[in-house]
This record gives sequence, structure tokens and C-alpha cells, in this order.
Amino acid sequence: MVSSYKREVTLTAAGLSLIAVSYGLARYAYGLFAPTLRTEFDLDGGTLGAIAAGSYVAYCLAVVASTAITTRRGARAGALAAGTTATAGTALIAASPNAVVLALGVVLAGASTGLASPSLADAISRVVRTTRRDRAQTVVNAGTGLGVLISGPVSLLAVGDWRLAWWAFAAASALVTLWIARVVPPVREKSERGLPDPLFPPATGRLLPAAATLGLASAAIWTFGRDIAVSVGGLGETESTVVWIVLGAVGLAGAFTAELTSRAGLRRAWSAGMVLFAVATALFALATRSLPALIIAAALFGAVYIGLTGVLILWGTRAYPTSPAFGVGAAFLMLALGQAAGAPLIGFLGDLTDLRVGFLVAATMALLGVFFAPREATTTYNFGVRSLSRVSSVPPERESRTGRA
Repeated sequence: MVSSYKREVTLTAAGLSLIAVSYGLARYAYGLFAPTLRTEFDLDGGTLGAIAAGSYVAYCLAVVASTAITTRRGARAGALAAGTTATAGTALIAASPNAVVLALGVVLAGASTGLASPSLADAISRVVRTTRRDRAQTVVNAGTGLGVLISGPVSLLAVGDWRLAWWAFAAASALVTLWIARVVPPVREKSERGLPDPLFPPATGRLLPAAATLGLASAAIWTFGRDIAVSVGGLGETESTVVWIVLGAVGLAGAFTAELTSRAGLRRAWSAGMVLFAVATALFALATRSLPALIIAAALFGAVYIGLTGVLILWGTRAYPTSPAFGVGAAFLMLALGQAAGAPLIGFLGDLTDLRVGFLVAATMALLGVFFAPREATTTYNFGVRSLSRVSSVPPERESRTGRA
């Protein structure tokens, strides 16, 4: 029992670290360095958004690839691909001599996130006990906040030499990849080699558009959050980086998504989260020149975004109880498609009018996302409390080794 618990904790810690380097460093640190990259490579807002969109498109393709790799070759193969891609992408950004190579590095780094999420969701569903599985999934997902938190101080330490920061990100990614190789089991089952049946269960009618809406709305802050604080709000490098650090630090609260969702239910958690998400995004537009207001907005955004992606993970694994990697992959694919559409749109609006207009459009999209909240009626049990959700019809006593209640 002790060795089994230790194995679960080690896997969760390694998974959290992989999410931290892939999402927090390889993918979202681009937004942190957007003002610097804008100056270094003479980029306008539309180009910054287009590069970010390329990263999200790569993410979409990587989600599909990861789902296939995980179901055919096991979770370890997908996780190793994620770590290797994060290392290569961040190193390419650090060495980029021009905007074209920079874009290639950002795209490659972005692909790492799509490779990471489905493989880790699958590994946890196989290794972690049912009563601790939801908690492990959301703790791993909170790695995004940890990575964002780390990227801020690193950027301040490397002030005047942004490339040094990206070399540090590459080194961290390489170390985590080595850890993943030792921890993530290469388990798979032949029964999962085909597509799930049905391919689109009833729950996806709301899950997929909900994920896309969150992606579109989140593109504003992830791509232009620090940029709007600098170019519109007039904040200095230190002040705007502090805003980013707060975003990551409070984002760690997303680790408690499973507990909160088990008490409130998926529907209430999603609806409340999207309303708060809209408030945070609107604050970035309406209180851009106020450092205290931006700190509050960043804290709210960090906690709510990580929490909402955690809800998507729980929602996806319940929608596909026998194919958790596919469920998470489908949800995060739509999330990335929304981000791919949102980043260039917001950048274009910023060039055409003002970045604040793009942020208000994103806030409106977040409010519309409330209408895609999941229906709930059937009870499941996690952490010893009732969790209302209708997205899974598999009773706990019939749960398979790869499924969940």
C-alpha cells in the first residue's frame, strides 16, 4: 500500500512538472516576453497574434498525435514526446536569429502541450486509485500555474538578455523529460486501440463548444496580457512581470478544482468560473493603468483559468470513461482551436483600434460560454461527497481499470 501510494505521488509530481515546463514555460511564456519580442524582431500586434495562433494550431495537431501515440504505444511515449518537444522548442526560441525561426520555435514549443495532457491523463487513470484520481488530475493540471510563476522571476533575473531565460527554460524541460522517462509507466491496453464508441457521446454537445469558447476568451490575456500592461497601461518591466508572477502563483489554486467541483457540481463550477473569467478579462481592459487592479485581475484569471481547464479534464474523462486520453484530447483540442482563432483576432483589433477592445470582446465570449455549462443530475462519488454530473453513465461498481466513476 505504501509503495503504491508513493508511486502515485511520484507520478503526480512528475506530471505536474511536465505540465509546468510545457504549458507554463514553453507555451505561455511567449505572452510574458511579447513586449520584448515585439521590439527585438519589430513585430506588430497582428504578427504577435499570428505566431501565437501557429502555436495553438500545432497544439491541435499534437493533441491528435498524442491521443494516437498514447493508445498505441502507451502514456510514456506521449509524455516523452512532450518533454522532448518542449526542450527543442524553447532552445530554438533562445537561438532564433530572426522572426521566422522564432515562429518555428514557438510553434514547436506549443506542440509540447498537446502531447502532454492526453498522455498524463491516461497515465493517472491507470496508476492512481479511483478515490484519489480526480485530485491527481487537477493537481497535475495546476502545473501551468507553477510554470507561469517560475517564468516571471527567471525573466527578471535575465533582464537585458531574454535569450538566457529561454535557455534556462530549455534546461528545465530537459531535466523534467529525464524524470518522466523514469516515472511514467509504458502501460496500454489493446482494447483501446480503436476510436471510442460512440465517438461523440451526448456530453460532447456541450463539452466541445464550451472548451472552444474558453480558448477564444483566454487568448487575450495569455497572448497580450503583459503587452497591454506595458503598451497601454504604461507599466514598467518589473511591475508588469509582477502581474504575471501573481497570475501563476494564484493559478496553483487550480489544484483544488476536484474538491470544489465535487461539492458544487460541474455545472455550477463551470458557470461561476466563466462569469469570473469575464470579470478578470474585462478588468485588464478597463483598469489597465492601475497596478493594484491588474494584480487583482491577474490573480482572478490565474485561479479561474486553471480551475476551468481542470473542469474540462474531469468533464472529458467522464464523457469518455473508457478512453480518458481521448476525452481530454478532444476537450483540449477545442480549447486550442479557440485560442488559435482568438489570438490573431485580438491582435488585429489591437492594431485596428485598441487592445482594450479585443479584451472586452474576449470577456463577452466568456459570458457566452456560460450557456454551454454541462447538464447534471446523476450522482457520482469522489472524496466521500456527492458530485453531481450527468456526463458519465458508468456506475462506480462497474468501473474498469481504465475508466472512472
